[in-house]
Amino acid sequence: MSSGLELYDPRIYELLGREKTRQSNSIRLIASENYVSKAVRQATAGWLTNKYAEGYPQKRYYEGQQISDVVETIAIERAKKLFGTEHANVQPYSGSPANLAAYCALCEPGDTIMGLSLPFGGHLTHGWKVSITGKIFKSVQYELDGETGLLDYNKIEELAKEHKPKVIISGATAYPREIDFEAFGQIAKKVGAYHLSDIAHIAGLVVAGVHKSPVPYADVVSTTTHKSLRGPRGAMLMCKAEHAKAIDRAVFPNLQGGPHLHTISAIAVALGEASTPDFVEYAGQIVKNAGKLAEKLMEYGFNLVSGGTDNHLMLIDLRNKGIGGRELAKALDRAGIVTNCNSVPNDPAPPFKPSGLRIGTCAVTTKGMKTEQMETIADFINKVADNIGDEAVITGVGKEVRGLCSQFPVPDYFIKPPENE
Repeated sequence: MSSGLELYDPRIYELLGREKTRQSNSIRLIASENYVSKAVRQATAGWLTNKYAEGYPQKRYYEGQQISDVVETIAIERAKKLFGTEHANVQPYSGSPANLAAYCALCEPGDTIMGLSLPFGGHLTHGWKVSITGKIFKSVQYELDGETGLLDYNKIEELAKEHKPKVIISGATAYPREIDFEAFGQIAKKVGAYHLSDIAHIAGLVVAGVHKSPVPYADVVSTTTHKSLRGPRGAMLMCKAEHAKAIDRAVFPNLQGGPHLHTISAIAVALGEASTPDFVEYAGQIVKNAGKLAEKLMEYGFNLVSGGTDNHLMLIDLRNKGIGGRELAKALDRAGIVTNCNSVPNDPAPPFKPSGLRIGTCAVTTKGMKTEQMETIADFINKVADNIGDEAVITGVGKEVRGLCSQFPVPDYFIKPPENE
């Protein structure tokens, strides 16, 4: 039986089918990727994609909000309950505009913000120079300790006392260790700054209790709704009640127009799923899998920044292997192992051809893989790295990858949320 898309746009239909096959037959280790549930996919493609709803529930500029107001309110209430926060805004289109909205709510253009430097694991929107956040705000960047690869909270405090930022950002995009949000909160209080915590990567670990939550220590918490949280491509801002009005105004009308209600409906579904025991088990397995993968890679002689991982990701410094990050990422991709090259602390190589590789375990965990499979994956990575110029070996690894993936098909599941709403 043919679908409408297959009949009316066969080229796109065919490409989407090929993408499904690619995701089915590959080991996806990009730390920011995952597989959503069938319910999340269905909500994303739902009828609310047709609806405009500028404003907020009960305060819209368009009529016909009988359903959309309820859906957005459900998403808000689920976020508040799941994260234990006083206020939630589920309208940001993604993590970057969410962070920009948070700055706009907490400070003025030209004020100083302070975040982790991009080459040391921070995000572009934490004030890096090529981002608008580094252009309209004065940016001060802290770095990791050169010896340990860890955050040095004493140095961060010294930098904060010197520059007196209006906002201090905790959180990262390539930091493999647990972040002490309480320490960041204390530093912010000492210098009279607001504390913004960006937990885009670890939100799923936070709600499952396998990573400390920033909510008690941060004025505003920013997160994407995909990655470890396993929802659609969107974002949320959560905050103390005193900042609610400023946050909402910063999102709309300051930065955005009509919210993407189909995405918000899928966020509501994902937040419901994240409140279940199944999700807690999944998040715990992510950390176990990452720990085992890190352990085996180090046994093979790979140098991991900070010497391991506490969360879902690890950052491999390949300089001791004599391989570039992009070179290995491309070779792994040919073998069906999907990663991304990444700068490492004090990287002498340019950003487009960095010395590192970033990998994570969210997607493979959602597929049902356990620590036993992490040992196999580490062996695959080592084999490709040791035979970087031998396409016959890489092709052979690719066959083994497809064999492993055949045992762990793309999940097509439903998770029923609690009924006590």
